[in-house]
Order: sequence, then structure tokens, then C-alpha cells
Amino acid sequence: MHGTILQVVHGIADDLLERIDALGGLNAPQDGLQGRIQVRSYDVAAYKCAADQWLLAAGVQLLFHALAVGVVQEAGRIGAVIVETKSGRRAIRGREFIDASGDADIAHLAGVPYELGDGHGDALYPSTMFRIGNVDAPRALAAIGEFKAIDALMAQAADRYDFPRQGAILRPQRNPREWRANVTQLRNAAGRAVDCTDALQLSAAEVEGRRQIVEYMRFLRAEVPGFEQAEISEIAAQVGVRETRRVHCRHMLSGDEVLGGARFDDTIGLNAWPVEMHLAGRIEWAFPRDPGNSFNQLPWRMLVPLQVANLLVAGRCAGMEHLGQSAARASGACFVMGQAVGTAAALRVAGAFSVAELQRRLRGDSADLD
Repeated sequence: MHGTILQVVHGIADDLLERIDALGGLNAPQDGLQGRIQVRSYDVAAYKCAADQWLLAAGVQLLFHALAVGVVQEAGRIGAVIVETKSGRRAIRGREFIDASGDADIAHLAGVPYELGDGHGDALYPSTMFRIGNVDAPRALAAIGEFKAIDALMAQAADRYDFPRQGAILRPQRNPREWRANVTQLRNAAGRAVDCTDALQLSAAEVEGRRQIVEYMRFLRAEVPGFEQAEISEIAAQVGVRETRRVHCRHMLSGDEVLGGARFDDTIGLNAWPVEMHLAGRIEWAFPRDPGNSFNQLPWRMLVPLQVANLLVAGRCAGMEHLGQSAARASGACFVMGQAVGTAAALRVAGAFSVAELQRRLRGDSADLD
């Protein structure tokens, strides 16, 4: 704001970052986009360990390797979610349910209306992320340390390599000899964004992502100083999905609200990530129009589906229009939404929910709502 970088997402985000940092896995803030935003990279293994111990300390019973396949409903409420596990089918009963699946799986199974992608057969393009090891950090930073410096090298070599899109995002990690790459872009047979709710398309995308990574490593080793001896240290376990289903909620956050720095009486937190459209072959960014108003509030209503009384949604499947979702799907806003629905669900179970009480609790837990 006015040229000053301010952190606007706090609460549970701060708690998790502190836990990752205690394990030696948190990087210093880095330039995210030509001085307009900053990002924090972290060691993935440290994140997993920190999250595990955090949840266990809170008394959470973890159930991994479970796939939601159905819901039990009565009188407009969910009574149980049906999951398939390695030990067979189970019904998980509850009084309140939160869909943070990304693909709105629970909401979809419960018959809640939604929009898929842009509504015209396309969506924000997914990517397969990967990490690169054995990088000569000083030479690499000198060559491509500036944001978008890698783009110029890619443009010069475009006739010699099969790049899936213009430009890339490469950043050093906690270990400076390790870098993370965001460069792949995954299309389906029709040339549009992969529909990541389609099992066959998603499977094909896994393979295509790895093919693109191999090709990009060929470019890095041959063309980018500091990467001559680089190697693939890790490929993400699955495709990084940006957009599938977006649930119809009491409010649908729009792109204009993001760009206009919208304010809401029922705010549950802030989003400062810009519009980030992953389109065919390129990324387009758009920042709020007023540099002195560089964030928007997120309303409680975008987390409340139009149907099913005891269901809340959070994350990239929450109530957002296509353009608005391109901003609020990012990590910061997801922290905000997650803390809000978790707190709200607890208040509902206790019979103490109101928007004012939710806001009071969030502020008491160090969330920034204003």
C-alpha cells in the first residue's frame, strides 16, 4: 500500500509459519511481482511435519487416504459423508460439515449448484510444480534473480524448446541450492484447460506435466547460468489445480470487487493477491485500481452455500466468480477462509453463532478483518 509491503493475513497463518520456522523450513520474504507483493517459500517436508503436530496437539483425528463418494441427507441437512478407505466404506457423521476439497466434492454430492471453470468449457490452466536441486545459487541469482528475468531467456530460446507458456516463475527455496519452478501448463485433447474433475483428463495431465518438466530441464541446463548441473529433486505428487467447481453461495466474489478493493459489513478477513489469470500460453495479472487500497475484504456470505443448512465451503471452491476466484484462490485468502469456517462451525455447534460473534472471535485470534 503506497509502496509499502504490509502483511494482511494473520491468525492461524502466523501460527503455522512460526511452526515451520522452528523446524528451519521457512524462507525470508521474496519479491513476488516487481515489488508489488511478497511471498514466503517453505520446505515442504517441514510444512508436513509442522501441520501434523499442530493438528494432533489440537486433538484432531486424522484420516488420510479417504475419498468422499456420497452424502446422507435429510430435510436439507447432511447427516454423514460416505468415504472409501483402505479399510472399506465408512460413514462420517457430524453436525456441521466443511467442504475444503478444492473441487467442491461434498457440495457437489449434496446437490448444491455450482459453476465449472469459466462456464464456457475452459478454466484457469493447471500446472505441475517441481523443485530443482544442485543449483549454483550465486550465478543463478545473478542471471535470473529479478522477477521475469527468466522470461527474456525463454523468449530468446523459444525456437529451440517446447515451452508450454510464455515465461516462468523460478524462486530459490530455504536451501539456496534448491529452486522451485512454476512453468508447466496443462491442456486437454481439445486444447483447453484440463478439466480436473474428469479422471481420464486428470490422469493424462499427470503424464504431460512430467513430460514438460523434462523438456524445461533441458532448457535450464543448456541456457541458464547456474543450472548447468541442476537436477530434478522433486515433482509434485499431483497436478496443481487452480479452478474447477465454484459453489453458488450467498455472495459470489467478483473480479471487480477484487480490483476495486471492496469492503463488506460481514468481513471475515482480507485478500491482497491480485487477479492472476492463467490463460492459454500466458499469465495475465491485474492489481487493484487504487494503489492506496490494495486489498479487498472477504465476506462471510461467500462461504455459505445457497442450499444445505449445515455445510460451509472454503478455498478455491468457495463463492467466487471466475475472475474473482483467480485472486482469492491463493494461499493467503485460503488461510482466511479456513479460519473463518472452522471458527463458525464451532460456534454453530455451540449454538452461539452470529456474524458479529464470529468477527469478535476472529479478531481475538489475531485475524485482520479490516
